[in-house]
Amino acid sequence: MERIKRKKLTTRDKALLVNLDERKYGTIVEIGAGQEVAREFFRAGAAAGTIAKTMSAYDMQFSNAIYGADPNGRYVSRSRLCAMLEREFSQVVDRVQDTRPKSSTFFAYAATVAAKSFNRDNECHAWSGIRVQLYPEAPPSDIIVHVRMLDEDANAQQEALGVLGVNLIYGAYFLYEDPRELIDSLTDGIGTDRLEIDSIEFFGPYFEDEDNRCLNLHLIRSWKTRAIMFNPEGKVCVPSELLYKNNILVMRGAFKPFTKINEDMMAQGMKEFSSLHGISRDNTLMLAEITLNQLVGNNENVDDRDFVERVDQLTALGYHVMISDYVRYFRLRAYFRQFTQKQIGLVMGMSNIRQIFDEDFYRGVPGGIMEGLGKLFPDNTIVYAYPELDSDDEEISYQNIELPNHLMHLYRHLIENGFLRGINDSNAALFHIQSREVLQGIQEGIEGWEDDVPEPVAALIKEQRLFGYRSR
Repeated sequence: MERIKRKKLTTRDKALLVNLDERKYGTIVEIGAGQEVAREFFRAGAAAGTIAKTMSAYDMQFSNAIYGADPNGRYVSRSRLCAMLEREFSQVVDRVQDTRPKSSTFFAYAATVAAKSFNRDNECHAWSGIRVQLYPEAPPSDIIVHVRMLDEDANAQQEALGVLGVNLIYGAYFLYEDPRELIDSLTDGIGTDRLEIDSIEFFGPYFEDEDNRCLNLHLIRSWKTRAIMFNPEGKVCVPSELLYKNNILVMRGAFKPFTKINEDMMAQGMKEFSSLHGISRDNTLMLAEITLNQLVGNNENVDDRDFVERVDQLTALGYHVMISDYVRYFRLRAYFRQFTQKQIGLVMGMSNIRQIFDEDFYRGVPGGIMEGLGKLFPDNTIVYAYPELDSDDEEISYQNIELPNHLMHLYRHLIENGFLRGINDSNAALFHIQSREVLQGIQEGIEGWEDDVPEPVAALIKEQRLFGYRSR
């Protein structure tokens, strides 16, 4: 059912609505970017009925004394945010629960921020969250958000975080029944391209039926971010933390399902990648990437269950998974370059090689194919090409692929300079595997599909009835 279009409220409207409800009472603690959220509530008026305490423990020793030292020595982290929420919520309940009306619902909002530093080119990001009772005396639920701040000016960053905090507190109380609508509202009153929300998590008794993987997919749909990531445990992760200063080997695919040929592509790609100086499996993030635009061309039509099933099989095999809305590979590479200057390897089949040498693929790019390839291969980026069979069962490799004649000199330039390399130890016995045929076998109960997927994937498909599995 289509959601009813909500009325857009100003930041002041939202803060005032919370302030005027005497049942809502809590604390606001902010570290690293002023007290912008608390300021919005005070400016709205009637805040005395809402705010029990505001605080900013800027000094590291004070912060550690109040919230405990982080095991990793970090102050802008998820673990520090959770420690803040735990202490502040417990404190407000312990101190005022017996004196407040029985209809009260308590909250604690917290944020720990690395804003733009004076004369430093630091990463600007924040963890913010709220622990909130959604009805009187109920166990609390949490909403935790990671934000990348894109403004160049510290004051502008502080202002944006203040509005975000008001939106989160208001959303937790008034929009909790529809987490997707809550996500949509988080950037209300904030100009485009000022914040990127690249992870969000909902916990607690009211959100037990919500799947955080699907809700993070909505971050892409609602243009809050361009990419989300999951670790091999299937947990939502912050891309910058996973990618930071890592070598990256990535393979794009639909992975419906993940087949033995996909497995061989990644394994042989890793073998070739490891031949580079300083590259090993231990210092490389092996990443399976799904682009939503390649799947359907329209993010709003992606089926959540379909998405979750793809993630489940990939994480079961130990891969990190990335979901993005990038179509062109050079934009994917640019995304990685925000977080690492180390080696990037892209594993591709022949169809993908043809795609990056298709001039129509760059329609709308001012410099066309030359701009696209120039941005794909400027430094420390290598494409590894995996062979395939043609319609006559002849092997097509990077050495004999047919491309438009006027582009062959460009193609040879990439090969001769090491930007494009072949995968030489591929398993030709797997070349016959076609994902669409395997999917048909899964859905129609055709014997033999299990032979074409890794054993853990076959077991998972049967156990969880993935991809429309039909038993024989």
